[in-house]
Amino acid sequence: MDGTTVLTDPLLVERLGPLRRRSRLAQQAIEAITPDVVVISHAHHDHLHLPSLRRLANRPPLVVPKGLGRMVARHRYDAVELAPGESLTVGALRITATRAVHHGGRGPLSQGHAVGYRIEGSRRVYFAGDTDLFPEMTDLAGQVDVALLPVWGWGPRLGAGHLDPGRAAEAVVRIRPRLAVPIHWGTFYPMGLSRIWPGPLERPPLDFVDAVGRVAPACAVRVLAPGDALVLD
Repeated sequence: MDGTTVLTDPLLVERLGPLRRRSRLAQQAIEAITPDVVVISHAHHDHLHLPSLRRLANRPPLVVPKGLGRMVARHRYDAVELAPGESLTVGALRITATRAVHHGGRGPLSQGHAVGYRIEGSRRVYFAGDTDLFPEMTDLAGQVDVALLPVWGWGPRLGAGHLDPGRAAEAVVRIRPRLAVPIHWGTFYPMGLSRIWPGPLERPPLDFVDAVGRVAPACAVRVLAPGDALVLD
């Protein structure tokens, strides 16, 4: 946007623990991207994946939640920590951390923070990361053109701190973006489970479209399969 490339939470491998990529991406094209900055929403391995960062053609600076800078610095990455409400400028863009309701630690005993990001230039994009609903979402109303909202996860069940299609549609009501794009669905699934429960992860984005149509019909929704592109005109 405006000559500055921002990459969010890259996960570029075929497998992560018991999870297998279900949809093939143009991996070489992604790895050839030279982002000006990578924003990381939280420390979970499917959002802060150091081997994926090493696959990028350059070694971009990172923006991370407060308290995560020391971890990435050990791997020789330049990082700026942001707490909710704090901002920095990268190129022509202003990146502001927002609150997120999600356990963002690296392991069950870690209490790491999770954030979302509002990226502002000639367009205003909200990347929610992983989150549940929270009251301050209404503060984004009128401040977002495009909302990238998670609508599911990687398995047949959702734990706490996630949005499902209905709750993501409620986020649209609160944020009032012009365009919403459902994310965080369908790419990874536990190995072997698709044999006994095939195809469950195709439904969340479609259910999100239906829910937004009921509660926020003024908002356009664009469903992107992994590897698809959207040009904002």
